[in-house]
Amino acid sequence: MKLVLPSIEYKESYLEAVVELRGVEKKKREIEKSIIEQSEKRSADFAELVKILRGRAEGKYLPEGYVPNTYFWLVDGERFIGWLDIRHSLTEHLREIGGHIGYAIRPSERGKGYGNKILELALPKAQELGIKDVRITCDADNTPSAKIIEKNGGVFENIKTTSDGVPKRRYWINLK
Repeated sequence: MKLVLPSIEYKESYLEAVVELRGVEKKKREIEKSIIEQSEKRSADFAELVKILRGRAEGKYLPEGYVPNTYFWLVDGERFIGWLDIRHSLTEHLREIGGHIGYAIRPSERGKGYGNKILELALPKAQELGIKDVRITCDADNTPSAKIIEKNGGVFENIKTTSDGVPKRRYWINLK
């Protein structure tokens, strides 16, 4: 199991995961929604999607108001397991609600320890990007994510409600 940069090598498994996410009944989280939207727009040209995802680390192809971010994919052998997004800096919105790190595990692989593994592997990558204190959040009712964050050194700060009424648990993880 490892983190890799987006690659056409994982196209089939990645697109299967997007189909799984589309089928999830509950409200999609922001990262899942973004992944689905990007993938649907680019599925006809997967190489273009990979180029865009990789280019964002260099500040290319960013929607207005976004900061550079590095995407990684968690893979186990040839199987795509999940997405990781490390934002290189924080806007006011990211400081309050979004954080440096966002991740999602494909629905068929949840509850198997992959969430913990992706965050565990993310922290050294964030440190390599020069991030010393990682802001990370999760929905207040997402107990599994809260446990993952806390297991990986997350110190609970508080709960803050988003503009659309979703309470978020807010944490800091010190990487020094």
